[in-house]
Amino acid sequence: MKLSSFLHFAGFGIKTVLFRKKEPILGTVIVTDKCNLKCKHCSVNNITAVVHPYEQIRREMQQLYDMGIRILFFCGGETFLWRDGERTLRDLVVEAKEMGFLIVNVVTNGTFPIDLPEADLILLSLDGDRERHNAVRGDTYDTIMENIKHATSDNICFYMAINQINKDAVEHVCLTARDTKNVRAVSFNFHTPYPDTRELALSREEKTHCCDVITRMMKAGAPVFNLRSAFPYLINNSFPTPCHQCVVIENGKVSTCGRCIDVPNLCDECGYFFVAEYTLLFKGNPKIILEMLTTYLRYI
Repeated sequence: MKLSSFLHFAGFGIKTVLFRKKEPILGTVIVTDKCNLKCKHCSVNNITAVVHPYEQIRREMQQLYDMGIRILFFCGGETFLWRDGERTLRDLVVEAKEMGFLIVNVVTNGTFPIDLPEADLILLSLDGDRERHNAVRGDTYDTIMENIKHATSDNICFYMAINQINKDAVEHVCLTARDTKNVRAVSFNFHTPYPDTRELALSREEKTHCCDVITRMMKAGAPVFNLRSAFPYLINNSFPTPCHQCVVIENGKVSTCGRCIDVPNLCDECGYFFVAEYTLLFKGNPKIILEMLTTYLRYI
């Protein structure tokens, strides 16, 4: 991370904590909900299957920038399906950098060739070993690993949603992140139980076990891009929600924290690690602040 970026984020954090501000710093643009997969845990794919045009996405990026957002995510659906004429996802990433966003990340299912060195991080969904991942996402594991092997940069971070199908593969994904070329780290979430996927949710005891495994992997040197200090809050769902410092824009609609925030009581069962980490950070939790400093400087 550049020193100028670090100083900007540090200043934002100090003002937010001291003055209890609720201005956002992280924004996500949904470029499409069109996806080539139908993952068992996903509730937001192919609802419209519309690929939003470049000019609309450009306006939404500018809108987020004008709100003070400096960390930008491009998300789907599947982001690598996005194109508008000759423009591709790479053009959006380059445009975002030129606009002034300090960190630009992309979320993908990894089934398309990974040639995007301009992104700071490519958050790539890997949901277990071959058997469990394929049980969640279809027969894609080998394709994904081959795409990672031939990626043009080492900016990949595995992104695993832990659920009833893959809960016993956490260690495997940690070790795969450690041992795979072009993979920088792994970031975890617990499955958030949308109404049509409640059967995949973990119990408190299962979350505890998974956090124990992640902690052990951290101590063994696995590159985990999460904050151990947040684990007790995630296990008990005792962190404040929503995260006012994060917003999502989809087809012109801006939502605080996530695009499914309107689902009744869903926030009470939120499994997103970054939501816990950010809300605790901006509440001034000293352990979270210290751990986030060391973690983010290591992986971004």
